[in-house]
Amino acid sequence: MGLSTPDPGPSAAKNEAMTVTTVRPRTKSGSDFAELNRRVNALGLQKRQPVYYVLRLTIVTLMVAGGWAAFFLIGSSWWTLAVAAFLSVAFAQLALVAHDLAHRQVFRTKRPSEIAGRLAGNIGVGMSYGWWMDKHTRHHNNPNHDDLDPDVAPEVLIWATESAIGRRGLAAFVTRHQAGLFFPLLTLLGIDLKVSSVKAIRAGQVKRPGLESALLVVHFIAYFTALFVVLSPLQALAFIVVHQALFGVYLGMTFAPNHKGMPHPDGTEDFLRKQVLTSRNVRGGWFVDVALGGLNYQIEHHLFPGMPTPSLRKAQPIVQAYCAEIGVAYEQTGLIESYRQALRYLHEVGAPLRNS
Repeated sequence: MGLSTPDPGPSAAKNEAMTVTTVRPRTKSGSDFAELNRRVNALGLQKRQPVYYVLRLTIVTLMVAGGWAAFFLIGSSWWTLAVAAFLSVAFAQLALVAHDLAHRQVFRTKRPSEIAGRLAGNIGVGMSYGWWMDKHTRHHNNPNHDDLDPDVAPEVLIWATESAIGRRGLAAFVTRHQAGLFFPLLTLLGIDLKVSSVKAIRAGQVKRPGLESALLVVHFIAYFTALFVVLSPLQALAFIVVHQALFGVYLGMTFAPNHKGMPHPDGTEDFLRKQVLTSRNVRGGWFVDVALGGLNYQIEHHLFPGMPTPSLRKAQPIVQAYCAEIGVAYEQTGLIESYRQALRYLHEVGAPLRNS
């Protein structure tokens, strides 16, 4: 159906198998997705889940507040590095809440979603909610598209073989070894989110730059004042390194299994195939659901981005069965294997530079 991977490599046969679809006539009442949408809506799976989100928001808020309370209670001590590790988890969970707010899974309307999203993103995490929401929307519209998905645009890491051509110096070194460097580079993700946020605001890429800037300033002043007033300079620097590095690794690990190493579309696919064939689900129980914020049901999330997180698990067997019915490949694997596939793909993409 027009999906292809940019690099043939050793996994070409696997990727080709993942993209094979059995074409059948469209239903008289509409597209393949329209039929799936009717089946999902018949079960009420896209209805709001206020009890779930009240509980989740309360728990995450208590995690963040409790972490900072422990920080002030412990005071100037190297034990605050344990608090930094805990707060990295709390910040990542807060970012996942901001993700759900951006998709209006929590509130149905725009205004409360944006207010809560800016509180969670700008003040809580130190990331521009407006910038990230725009970037993430473009990703959802064209997942894994080499030209239209900002998440696969060539930067430090590259996701298409042709992007490796012409790389020199440090960039070439990183590309040659990007599979091995993937997790170490994730330690910089938290800093990158902040730098990218500031750049986007300065470039006028957010709708309310004044508000976004003010909220980020509040975050940075509160964060650095707390650290350098309570801790010694060396302890404060160590806290920042541990906190931001672990936050980046955790947040990156929630997104890495979802699309990396999956086929790249060429723009000819219908909505259902574009979303399903570029996405990968991760199997697991309640722990994986909580740790990944429901993003382990990536296929269902991309098909129904406004569906509340707890409903994704219920939609999963319906979507999988429907994909089998219409002959669309449905990729699902374990958590460790999902990372292996992503790293294997990164290794293959860098092969031209290693072999030159």
